[in-house]
Amino acid sequence: MSISDSLPDETEGNSRGSSSGDYLQSQINLNKRLEKPDNLKQPQLSVGAPLRMVETAFLASTASLIWYINYYFPLGLLRMFFPLPIGLVYLRWGRRASWICAVVSGLLLLVLMGPTRSLLFVIPYALMGVLLGTAWNRRVPWVVSIILGAMLGTLGTFFRLWLLSILASQDLWIYMITQVTNFMEWLFLKLGILATPSALMIQIGVIALIITSNLVYLFVVHIAAWLLLDRLGNPIPRPPRWVQILMDYE
Repeated sequence: MSISDSLPDETEGNSRGSSSGDYLQSQINLNKRLEKPDNLKQPQLSVGAPLRMVETAFLASTASLIWYINYYFPLGLLRMFFPLPIGLVYLRWGRRASWICAVVSGLLLLVLMGPTRSLLFVIPYALMGVLLGTAWNRRVPWVVSIILGAMLGTLGTFFRLWLLSILASQDLWIYMITQVTNFMEWLFLKLGILATPSALMIQIGVIALIITSNLVYLFVVHIAAWLLLDRLGNPIPRPPRWVQILMDYE
């Protein structure tokens, strides 16, 4: 009877000893894992995100400031730098950052100058910056990027005429038609052509004049980007050989 009565006590003691031993062993294993240096990882600090945000904001304000100064003090030479800050953002940080830069510059000009002048910058110059950044990042030849930019610039010119005609309550297209008509009549007179330019010829002349001016403008923008962005460490594709010889640039 005494032996049977002692058996439960011994079983209970063994179970308590085994549970306390398991607990001690688990604490020892946990301490060993915590002592390993591999488990203590240092926090990784990403420098790229703050730098991207700062550069995007800085170049957006630069683009807005160039437009702002050129509007009140039209120097002419500043026009070639309108799309360059946004194109530089694309080369450095990609498409998303360039779109953010274009939107931020438009919003900044909206606050400083009002919605009309802000729209005149966004269409076409902010969009042109994104387009040129895309072309330069993909190493597209100059001919292709100039043609694409000229097409966007031509659409921007028609948008400008439409918007300003609404605000001025005058048809500015008629004004351009009149100017081109006077020029073509003077040219026919000098060439000894006894004819009057037709209305279709005059309108074609206006469109050709707009396209030509945008082609020249985009060529000048590429020259400025080639000379400037090379020195900033973000080069654009190389120009044709005749441009390098003309500029004496190696």
